Amino acid sequence: MNDQAWRLLLDDEVEAGFGLAADETLARRVGCGESPPTLRLYSYRSHCALVGRFQNVEQELHLDFCREHGIAVNRRPTGGGAIIMGADQLGVALTVPGRDRHAYGGARQLMERFSSGLRQALEGLGIDAAFRRKNDLEIEGRKIAGLGIYRDRSGGLLFHASLLVDLDVALMLQVLRIPFEKIADKDIASVASRTRTLRSILGADLPFDRVRGQVAEGYASAFDIALAPGEWSASEAEAIAALERSRYGTGEWVFQRTEVPDLLGASRVRTPGGLLEVRATLAGKLIKAVYLSGDFFAPEASVADLEGSLRWHSGDPAAIRATLAPVYARWGQCLEALPLETLVAAILQATRQAQPPAEPDTVPDPSSDPYGCFVTPGTQHA
Repeated sequence: MNDQAWRLLLDDEVEAGFGLAADETLARRVGCGESPPTLRLYSYRSHCALVGRFQNVEQELHLDFCREHGIAVNRRPTGGGAIIMGADQLGVALTVPGRDRHAYGGARQLMERFSSGLRQALEGLGIDAAFRRKNDLEIEGRKIAGLGIYRDRSGGLLFHASLLVDLDVALMLQVLRIPFEKIADKDIASVASRTRTLRSILGADLPFDRVRGQVAEGYASAFDIALAPGEWSASEAEAIAALERSRYGTGEWVFQRTEVPDLLGASRVRTPGGLLEVRATLAGKLIKAVYLSGDFFAPEASVADLEGSLRWHSGDPAAIRATLAPVYARWGQCLEALPLETLVAAILQATRQAQPPAEPDTVPDPSSDPYGCFVTPGTQHA
């Protein structure tokens, strides 16, 4: 892909605003030829909640909880859903030139191509992962990494991934607005079963630095390049600090609002295998996420596969049916307790009943930080 060596940057304990400003700054500078192609592997100092580029913060996060527990809030330049990051999630940022808007294909093709380094890294750890859905790496239908892509006006490309070395699911459910009326132990266990972490596979004592080293090796192998360890230049540090002050440390950026409200719906039906409960989150007419629960019997991985196939999906009945049919074919008798047509009907019932969630007591004022939730700019790498 590039005859020259890529720079390897390792960052530990970064603040939310710095982490985001650094990624975007690298994308712009690489596009302008001011910085070399760079693979940046980093971790956050403490937990932070990062929403996607086109989301409303108050619809995605429990802001009062974030404020009370010192969890920083910010907005990524990449699309996708809200995520929680911390010391046990490895941030992967690859920035390369791409002045031709068709240089490497569309967003999905880019993510699949750039995620090959992660797949090879996991293979080196004895794990077989696949690129699935629109922007996930999965192991047996369970998410282990979320992916994003951003193209700067300069032509620079930023591929971003959050790799789950470990994950505090209970905390995540307190931070993210997920349609559970109450968060019970069974809900925590159910959501935990929908994801995989490296430590859940390879052991709780898996060193973070071993994972990071494996990811570096994976990218060097996948793209047939050399990685040269480096550091931030003075001009890069200055540009990052300026962008952190002007964008990622401002309420205008963090609390900007879209005009499409989220809707929440639920349904409950009896199936041959037991009770099925469906909870759905919609953005307008688009299904953002579906959560399945009940007392039926089915492998957790098959349920995760069903849920994952409907993320950011059309609400059209024929489209839902067409998407679910291959999942049923994949799992065969494992899903006998959840007949396809029964599940489709339950999903449609939930979407028809969807209503806007209760408005928060305070709607964020973009000109300020009413929740005190994002990190004061200029505190990182001063």
